[in-house]
This record gives sequence, C-alpha cells and structure tokens, in this order.
Amino acid sequence: QVQLTESGGGLVQAGDSLRLSCTVSGRTSNYYAMAWFRQAPGKDREFVGGINWNGDTTSYTDSVQGRFIISRDDANNMLYLQMNSLKPGDTAVYYCASGISTYPFRDADRYDSWGQGTQVTVSA
Repeated sequence: QVQLTESGGGLVQAGDSLRLSCTVSGRTSNYYAMAWFRQAPGKDREFVGGINWNGDTTSYTDSVQGRFIISRDDANNMLYLQMNSLKPGDTAVYYCASGISTYPFRDADRYDSWGQGTQVTVSA
C-alpha cells in the first residue's frame, strides 16, 4: 500500500517562499504521475500541479503558473513543490497524491493515494 507523508508547510508572509516535500513509500514501480492538490476552508479541493512518471512533463493550474515548481526524485522517493511569491490566496491545506496513470491529469479521481496534508498559511 502506498503511503504519502507531506511536510514543509507553515506560516509565511506574502512574497515569501516555501518548499513542500512528500515522502513516498510502498510503491513498487515509478510508472505513475504525482501531483499536489490544495483545499482552502469552504472550498473544493483543487489541482495545483502535477508531474508525469519520468519528470519531463509538468502541469499547473493558472493561478500558480510561473510561481510554483513541482519536481520528483524517484531515487529518494520524494516529491517536491517549490512555492515562490506566495499570496494570501495560496492559503490552504496542501495534499500530495499518487496517480493511477503516467500522465498528470487534473482530476482528483485519477489519483488513488493521498497524504494527510500540510497547512500553508500566507499572511498579507
């Protein structure tokens, strides 16, 4: 069974940077996409960014394009999200997800394993 554990969240000011990490365990192959989702209070969970199985294709939601960078290190079973120029609107719980396909689809139902989430709070 795949287990995902996020870390790196916290309270920062607008304009600051944070790097989220996700530790992956229990997966028997690397032929799967991974992604970050987030959920703000009172809102639905939304796709933030995804990366395909070999790291050469990434996808981002428009609101973070150019500010966030997703990357994976399969040798060390890690997924990362570098978040720059953070805004108060980025405040949410961020979740790491492991996909059932090799392509980073934006639909949550394309992912079958989820972490417990890490809180990111950006103050104005």
